[in-house]
Formats: sequence, structure tokens, C-alpha cells
Amino acid sequence: MTAPVADPAHEGLTRLWRERRPPGPLFPHELKTVYAHRWVRFHSLPESKRYAQDEAEYAVLLERYNTVLDELFAGDEVYVVTTGWSEVSEHTDRSVKRRAFHPEGTLWTTVDDTYDPDPFCHLRWYFYADRRRWRRGCLDRLLRAVADDVLSGVFVTDPGLTRMYHPYDGGADVVLPTRQERDRMRERHADWLSAHPRGY
Repeated sequence: MTAPVADPAHEGLTRLWRERRPPGPLFPHELKTVYAHRWVRFHSLPESKRYAQDEAEYAVLLERYNTVLDELFAGDEVYVVTTGWSEVSEHTDRSVKRRAFHPEGTLWTTVDDTYDPDPFCHLRWYFYADRRRWRRGCLDRLLRAVADDVLSGVFVTDPGLTRMYHPYDGGADVVLPTRQERDRMRERHADWLSAHPRGY
């Protein structure tokens, strides 16, 4: 089977990513560690409740997701990135759900995760991206899938990779350009913060 080919439209993103990020693979859940000095986490429901149980709670979490996304990207273009996976020996992404929730995404790059000493645990991750102008609500279907833990490994970034937003089931990790901007955003949404001493 022929290996998938990266979309040439993402060459600029690849070049910038290599210049600006730390060396080695970087997965969305690692943003909080790699960029700890300018990272903040917001929970998506009151009292850090993890999953919505009715439409009123879905409205709350989507409001929180979109409020922060608006503050980060209003009026700007963004890259929306989703991930899929396969075994390293395969050449086909197994993630049917990813395709369903992000059909606009074209292959950006692949990363082999071979750190586990057990070769049966080695995976190939596929990163898909599309570039669009941010508008409030444009990712609601995708965000709802993330909130329900149907989809993971999603992030949104500006084309300069200075602001990053990684939603997960229960909240979102946010990376700002500076520590000062991070602090101001954290103060604006203090009620959405975790009670954990490290902000988790």
C-alpha cells in the first residue's frame, strides 16, 4: 500500500514548526509541559465537571471554548490540526472518526512514536491541517466531539505558531505568546481555573 503524501500547501507551516518548536516529536497533550512558562488550562464546566450531561451543559462548555478562541484568534486566520494513527508498519490512518469530524484536513506531517521499548506499542501519528479564517462557532461540531472524548489530539494555532489552543475532554490548554498575556487571560477567566496547585 502506498504511503500517504503530505499536502504541499502545508510546507510553510512545517518550516515554521521546525524553526520554533523544541526538537523531537510534539503532541498536543505535551504543550502544557513544553510551554509551561506561558501555558494555562481552563476547565470547560463549573466545578471542573468533566462531561456534559444535557444541552444546557453543552452550551456552557461551547461558550467557554469559543470565548477563549475568540480572544486568541478573532479576525485572524488559523490552522486547525487533528491527528490519526496507525501501527508504524502500516501506511493507512485508522481514524475514521477524525475524517468524519475534520474532512477539510489534508495531511500535514507524520510522526513515529517509538519511545516505548515494546515494538508492539510503536505508532505512527498522522497530523492533518486546514487553514481558515476563525469565526465563532465554526468548530462547534469538532469541539463537541472532543468534549465527549470521541476525538482527541486536536489543536488550533495562528499561522505564526505563537498562540495555541488544545481542547480536551474537560477543558483546554492554552499557550500565549508571553507570560504576561497568559497571566491576563488567566485573570479574566479565574472562575474556569483548576483548583490543582499546578493548574491541572
